[in-house]
Amino acid sequence: MSSIFPASPAWFAHRISGRRHLGLLVPQDEEPLYLDLGIRDELELLASDQLNAEGLRRLAESGDPMAEKPVFEAPVQRPSKILCLGKNFAAHAAEFGSKVPEEPLFFTKLLDTLLPHRGTVVLPHWLKSRIDHEVELAVILGFEDLAGSGRKYVSPADAMDLVAGYTILNDVTARTIQGTDREAHKPWLRSKSFDTFCPIGPWVVARDDLPGANDLAIEMRLGDELRQSSRTSLMEVDVPTAISYLSKHCSLRPGDIIAMGTPEGVGPLEDGDQMTCYLEGIGELINPVRRED
Repeated sequence: MSSIFPASPAWFAHRISGRRHLGLLVPQDEEPLYLDLGIRDELELLASDQLNAEGLRRLAESGDPMAEKPVFEAPVQRPSKILCLGKNFAAHAAEFGSKVPEEPLFFTKLLDTLLPHRGTVVLPHWLKSRIDHEVELAVILGFEDLAGSGRKYVSPADAMDLVAGYTILNDVTARTIQGTDREAHKPWLRSKSFDTFCPIGPWVVARDDLPGANDLAIEMRLGDELRQSSRTSLMEVDVPTAISYLSKHCSLRPGDIIAMGTPEGVGPLEDGDQMTCYLEGIGELINPVRRED
């Protein structure tokens, strides 16, 4: 595992005196500098393409240094949708006796699943069956869309123009429910969409500052135990292909989140666990787990 901080500026959301602010992490030799950018709407900035690498460097000129580390919020609070790619690593599909589908497989998670860095994943008190972690690369969309019409029918060659940046996502899954619903030919929605089942963050690295997003180390530790370890180069469907495929089926909008699937090694969570998800070039997403009272 290399640095837990990105090598370039990255934006995040945080809370000051009960109000949501945007912030900027600026790399330094040791601890990064955290800048407060004030009360700003990340969806407006994403829709005007201001959170690209050049835009972040401009924002750094107006930020105020923070005396304390931020209390993080989910970087995108109100995306129009969270889209997730299933069975995108062959070894993960194989660990459940399956294969990578011939056509990309997507599902969605509800917005109440979103949870920030250091937020607590809550296991429902009544659900005693298996619940798993799934570390994933997440794509945050951002492109000029001042009319609010979104984008459809995007070619793979043009797909990266829709990407603002990348972050870490943990697709927490009620595994037993998912299996039961799959056997009954039901969708995966309920197994994926319990409140707090989508930790994300802490920050977003701009697309141009992470040009190798299709070949990053990806890991997940439960306490001190390494559970998942792979590389995004082993994804069967890459980022531009995923965006192009999705754009045939729905309008894509600034702020939309696309989770690119998890590698092998997923496993059960218990009350008192602590999950640490890692992506090379981005950093760590840490979340404790507790059983609901």
